[in-house]
Amino acid sequence: MPNFDCIVLTDNRYLKDSSDAYKHNVFYEDQLLVQALKSLGLAVDRLAWDHPSFDWSTTQCIVFRTTWDYFDRFDVFSKWLNQVSKVTQLINSEALIRWNLDKLYLQDLAEKGIPIPETKYIKQGALISLRRLHEQLGWTETVLKPCISGAGRHTYLLNSETIEDHEAIFETLLTNESMMLQPFQHNIVSQGEISMMVFNGLFSHAVLKKAKPGDFRVQDDFGGTVHDYSPSSQEIEFAENAAKACPELPIYARVDIFYDNNDLLAVSELELIEPELWFRNFPNAAMVLAKIIKEKLNAIRS
Repeated sequence: MPNFDCIVLTDNRYLKDSSDAYKHNVFYEDQLLVQALKSLGLAVDRLAWDHPSFDWSTTQCIVFRTTWDYFDRFDVFSKWLNQVSKVTQLINSEALIRWNLDKLYLQDLAEKGIPIPETKYIKQGALISLRRLHEQLGWTETVLKPCISGAGRHTYLLNSETIEDHEAIFETLLTNESMMLQPFQHNIVSQGEISMMVFNGLFSHAVLKKAKPGDFRVQDDFGGTVHDYSPSSQEIEFAENAAKACPELPIYARVDIFYDNNDLLAVSELELIEPELWFRNFPNAAMVLAKIIKEKLNAIRS
């Protein structure tokens, strides 16, 4: 029999508590889930995903929580993911993780009727300039970012005055990865972005993220702030429908939504791999997720 029912995954930076507020929040939120799982009688530990010697076959499942360096070490992470998926259950599943790794998944959502921003995907190795892209698309103000990324990595706000300044970095990035270009969404700056937590297809809780004055990125890495938020029934239904449009129903999802430039709801991101779930704002939600994980384990065993 496996030694553990569940391993909660983080990365090495967040293994221990810290006086640094950011690192403490990561540790605290993970501990809320760990303690909730333990209170349900499960044998649980919390480890870095790249632990050098842990035998992953000794746990019945692994839950991806704060593996926030995976996109900086994607090749290593991908190989590890392939190996570990053969010996234990992944939550969310490997199929969902693979699907969610590349923001091409937004195209799949759109094909299922889930509104997303207009998006131009630029394949790795493409020989085209930012200036030419903007001329072809007729867009004057845009956001550029990698298709595989997180935490605002290489995310740039572009307009006619700044395009030239970014041509060199765009060319360099395209040699290594695919990129995506979207029209700048003004309401994200003026109104914020709503993060909707959805567990097993049902809405749990929400927060509103706002960019700091003068910035367009809502992540707290760039000075963004988080506020309590009570979504409308329309917003809840929208987020639940987005989760249900995935190739399979995620056990947990963070559906980031906003009102686009036409004041219509759209999905900006659907985070299924290691989403921040804001348990520190809603501690009881950790138990909700823990119970769903236990139900999943019971189903695996039966």
